[in-house]
Amino acid sequence: MLIWENTKLALNGLIANKMRSFLTMIGIVIGIASVIAIMTLGNSIGMSVRQSMDSLGANQIVAGIQKKNTGQKISSEGLTYLDGPRVEKPSETDLITQEMLDEIKERFAREIMGISLTEQVGEGKIQTAEKRAYVEITGYNYDGLENERLTLLAGRTLTERDQEEGRNVVLASEKMVRKIFGDHLADAVGNTVEVLMDKQYVKYTIVGVYQYEESAMDFTVSSEDDMRSVLYLPLKAAREQKHNTSGYTRFTALAAPGVNVEEVSKELQRHMNEQYYRNNESFQISAMNMEAMVKSVTRMVSGISLVIAAIGGISLLVGGIGVMNIMLVSITERTREIGTRKALGADNNSIRIQFIMESVVLCMIGGVLGVLLGIGVAFAATRAMGYQISPSLYGIAASVGFSALIGIFFGYYPANRAAKMDPIEALRYE
Repeated sequence: MLIWENTKLALNGLIANKMRSFLTMIGIVIGIASVIAIMTLGNSIGMSVRQSMDSLGANQIVAGIQKKNTGQKISSEGLTYLDGPRVEKPSETDLITQEMLDEIKERFAREIMGISLTEQVGEGKIQTAEKRAYVEITGYNYDGLENERLTLLAGRTLTERDQEEGRNVVLASEKMVRKIFGDHLADAVGNTVEVLMDKQYVKYTIVGVYQYEESAMDFTVSSEDDMRSVLYLPLKAAREQKHNTSGYTRFTALAAPGVNVEEVSKELQRHMNEQYYRNNESFQISAMNMEAMVKSVTRMVSGISLVIAAIGGISLLVGGIGVMNIMLVSITERTREIGTRKALGADNNSIRIQFIMESVVLCMIGGVLGVLLGIGVAFAATRAMGYQISPSLYGIAASVGFSALIGIFFGYYPANRAAKMDPIEALRYE
């Protein structure tokens, strides 16, 4: 009950001096708003990065050949990475063979649901009398194509028979098909297109049309007409066109649902190095996973946000000093009121609590206004940057709580000074 009465007294005091109270709160409002805006913006960027990486495949483990003892780094997740360019090209005996991949699929049958293999054929142009389209031809094996999760709009997907026989058949994007064949997507199925690559034409038969989705890379080109879409080709056909009949330099293992991707990644790296590369003096296998990268990026963004928020929080100290100053002024103006209360029986603790509550209420109101302003600024910033806003609930709770602590800390000295006033001297004060 005493707290509620003191709160009402504090509110009445603030209302009686609106302009002074508002000017005093500005420091608190700006400090809290800056902290909230920075933490919310960092949280939103972190969430966007996580979603982007998840869309790339949080269940993917990329393993590849790495040069030994050349700028080798060990991450906090226990995985090795290469720092700097490779200085030696692996020979055919250093490559990852199909027999190795088959053994891995059997060895990790419960942890891995597939192995994705790709082969970049190159970039080219499809040109007709009046129309053109730019494409990127990439070979995928069956598991890799399944992992792409393409939405088929017309025709069929690449079959296992297409893969085994290395047929020159492709899945084309609706974007490319609309440019060359028009809006009737089904008309493109069964047709042959000629792609100009390296001054040579290569013929491909379209067997399916998939839904085109823009990626971040699409914004690097000069115009929409120059955007490239992927022609998905069977892996065997792609490797034959590249005259590549040897092994692989890298592969992507697709972790099964529910497994610990980081643990599987470390175990896969350890197994391959012990089983196949123990006696290889030049190369080893390095494995990395998107989940570890997501955690690393999230920690980095969060750390930067906290540092900047801490710098912004310095303004809270300035605001707190302003609160202390105005409370000292308020106590001087209300000396006779303090003396009257003491004369009527109020003890030192009651006086102290009254003025501490007034300081706390002042800071809490400033804190709430700062939170609202900070979220508004963060919303505008994230919208301008194209991110989805993700308010930091921890930051909001911490900021409001910190506002109360500032009120207590900076209000205690003036309140204690008021509590120690001599009632007789206070009543004589003019």
